[in-house]
Amino acid sequence: MNSDREFTNGTGALPAIDVSGLVKAYGNKTVVNGLTFQVRAGVVTGFLGPNGAGKSTTMRMMLGLDRPTAGRVLISGRTYRDLGEPLRHVGALLDAGAAHPGRTARDHLLCIARANRIPDSRVDQVLEQVGMDSAAKRRIGGFSLGMRQRLGIAAALLGDPQVLILDEPVNGLDPEGIRWLRHFLKDLAAQGRAVLISSHLMTEMALLADRLIVIGKGSMLADVSMAEFAEEHGRSRVRVRSTEAVRLRAALLRRDLRVESADDGSLEVYGAEANEVGRIAAREGTPVLELSQVEDSLEDAFMRMTADSVEYVARTLGEVA
Repeated sequence: MNSDREFTNGTGALPAIDVSGLVKAYGNKTVVNGLTFQVRAGVVTGFLGPNGAGKSTTMRMMLGLDRPTAGRVLISGRTYRDLGEPLRHVGALLDAGAAHPGRTARDHLLCIARANRIPDSRVDQVLEQVGMDSAAKRRIGGFSLGMRQRLGIAAALLGDPQVLILDEPVNGLDPEGIRWLRHFLKDLAAQGRAVLISSHLMTEMALLADRLIVIGKGSMLADVSMAEFAEEHGRSRVRVRSTEAVRLRAALLRRDLRVESADDGSLEVYGAEANEVGRIAAREGTPVLELSQVEDSLEDAFMRMTADSVEYVARTLGEVA
């Protein structure tokens, strides 16, 4: 359907989205601070950061909804406002609630399609793609958040675009819906499309994204492949529990190993493998009740990376006076 395509796969000369020196300030408050990155075709790129990190503002600037204070965003080599028939180039979901509650799902999509010279037949195609064909004549006001998310994704697909920008599309989806979306977006990337999906949920991105862009307080923290992120920011350690933890800790420290005490009395040892810790314990004659190699999850690595960028920090009941 879309005959004016700038690229067909990840080897194209132009990046699907090219962000260069992007800045957005409101008065004295800078919410996006010099972001530079590229999003390539054929790849699902996760755009991560804590709440308030500047993800949504960056996406709005990509789509011409906010004007950058400095820098620029190009989509297929052009700014959004310079794209002819932009819906045929880039589809976006920024707010699943941005649909008139009194309209049916089909009527909502028909309004968008006709305003963009897209055939009515495409509406039925995208409703079927997102599993909403049976709800096409239902009014949006009665939809769950998950159904609204599917409808928003259908709207983003109307122009058969090569670039998709989705802001927190997992919100409100049930487990079946999350699994469907994961496979659906991977299939779109396999067709040569560029998919940028924002989230603050590392667990979901670990199953979906090929590449990660992580920001905090509007600044770049990482721009790496998923494999590189796991290798560079994950931590491996040995968990050991002994009835003579004090003596074992002293023996480990004598060998220049970093040792941390966990709340349950166990020790976490960095810079050694489990078999080495076991040999040290045996030489010291300290009984070992537990010995295991522990790998950080990607969520642990993400939380550590963004710890200084979290806008609101909650406390446990025990920490509240």
